Amino acid sequence: MFIPTPTIPDFPRDKAEAGGGSFGDLPEWNLDDLYAGEDCAEITRDLGWLGDECAAFAADYEGKLAGLDSAGMLNCIHRYERIQGIAGRIMSYAGLRYYQNTSDAGRAKFLADMQGQITDMSSALVFFSLEMNRIGDAELEAMLAASGDLARYRPVLDRMRAMKPYQLSDELEKFLHDQSVVGATAWNRLFDEHTASLEFIVDGEVMNLESTLNLLTDTDRARREAGARAVAAVFGDNLPLYARITNTLAKEKEIEDRWRKLPSPQASRHLANDVEPEVVAALRDAVVAAYPKLSHRYYALKAKWLGLDKLQIWDRNAPLPAASQAPVDWVRARAIVLDAYGAFDPEMARLAEPFFDKGWIDAATKPGKAPGAFAHPTVTDVHPYVMLNYLGKPRDVMTLAHELGHGVHQVLAAGQGELLSSTPLTLAETASVFGEMLTFRKLLAEAPDQAARKTLLAGKVEDMINTVVRQIAFYDFECKLHAARAKGELTPDQINEIWMSVQGESLGPVFEFMEGYETFWAYIPHFIHSPFYVYAYAFGDGLVNALYAVYEEGDAGFQAKYFEMLKAGGSKHHKDLLAPFGLDASDPKFWDKGLSMISGMIDELEAMEG
Repeated sequence: MFIPTPTIPDFPRDKAEAGGGSFGDLPEWNLDDLYAGEDCAEITRDLGWLGDECAAFAADYEGKLAGLDSAGMLNCIHRYERIQGIAGRIMSYAGLRYYQNTSDAGRAKFLADMQGQITDMSSALVFFSLEMNRIGDAELEAMLAASGDLARYRPVLDRMRAMKPYQLSDELEKFLHDQSVVGATAWNRLFDEHTASLEFIVDGEVMNLESTLNLLTDTDRARREAGARAVAAVFGDNLPLYARITNTLAKEKEIEDRWRKLPSPQASRHLANDVEPEVVAALRDAVVAAYPKLSHRYYALKAKWLGLDKLQIWDRNAPLPAASQAPVDWVRARAIVLDAYGAFDPEMARLAEPFFDKGWIDAATKPGKAPGAFAHPTVTDVHPYVMLNYLGKPRDVMTLAHELGHGVHQVLAAGQGELLSSTPLTLAETASVFGEMLTFRKLLAEAPDQAARKTLLAGKVEDMINTVVRQIAFYDFECKLHAARAKGELTPDQINEIWMSVQGESLGPVFEFMEGYETFWAYIPHFIHSPFYVYAYAFGDGLVNALYAVYEEGDAGFQAKYFEMLKAGGSKHHKDLLAPFGLDASDPKFWDKGLSMISGMIDELEAMEG
């Protein structure tokens, strides 16, 4: 069953004291729209219903799917969808409470208990996809042709049947389902809880990981270096555990992939993303080929701004010398983002406002809270929730715009229902990156002078490099790691070597790498929670850059087409979603168009140097 996994961007954020400090009164979640508490009667009622309905569903349909007519199949899918909705509501509530405080043993126990119970109940449902995939193509087509209501679920069935060649026996599929709670899920929890418990000592002060990473954006270079060295020291001491987690999960994946006869470690992610391997390869190759004109060129420029011949890793996200350090309070951040959304279309601002007013955002930093930021859609009959660690930096404002974009997308797609609302990861970043771009462009247009414009441009270029270059480098790291793990256990030093093999290539010759940087792979949660997830960031950024270019060209009816694209959720393939805008992600030149936008911003920054 689904548990929310935070999507944590790979760039540091500053840490503040809990409660908001100088940033204003920061909101916290009100989860009552899901449940009033872990002991409330509604959870007991829903768990009881879920257990009964899973058993009844299996009794009514197991061994009988192939004999259903179209009306019977539609009723079956509606019941399955209702089960997913109730299970999703329970797990959303348990997961969101846990991420508010991962060090709270009670919350961790509740999450584990709910996951265990729902996994046991839903074991009765494993037959559904297995039998669905055994129905002949002609028989299924006849069912779909007989009912428009049933045909609406074709994208769900197509994605399910994409796994048909890799399906195991019913008994093995049930075994994998049942043991998941003590497999990858348990290792994920170990990673999360251990990482949240780590302590880093900087100048005598004890910090958590988020606080320490945030030092890497400090104006004081000595503080940045101290933060980087503290991260290296702590992860160096804990490296055997992180290597064990990584080795175990990679081997577990290799075993399952081998049994399923999947052609590559990446194949399951491509299938889940409903994207062709050649499209991902074209994206990866275009980005790697662009390293010299993107990251290499930008970081050489940044070294000049900082008055350095070489950059150290603690300089990568350093603020520019002229950048304003005035914090942006919460009220101002809200106004910036809503104004940018409203300038695009008032409807977009209207959709975003409830997040601020109804307890749908948790913004304050707190002990034990999960790092980074994410938007979780929960279930379609409730609403999404956004998590931030807001610290008043301009980059935090952009993160707010990003996560609200996810939220707006999820609200619009909810009309598709539980099975069709969720978009593949490659498209899930579309609205978030577009919302970020709208906010950036508004701030850029209002920049009072060239210095302010330079700061904004440089910040956006850095974020795009983090989103495109860094994530493709991460993807290459994962590809190399899983290929190497297939040949045997990897020592911590071997994983470190793989990490460093992609760092110099992606960041460029202006960087020197301190001793200890080779361990920085260990804190990145995507490698643990969602193997090969990372290319979706680059996919989304490139897609939005191309999409925004169409918007800037004054495409007639762009806003209406954009909202229709978001409302489609997961009901359409990326080709069908982009066709109204005259775009095609399967065209290799498509990616060059998006990368050219980044290159053009660097051109402007270079021109400012005279």
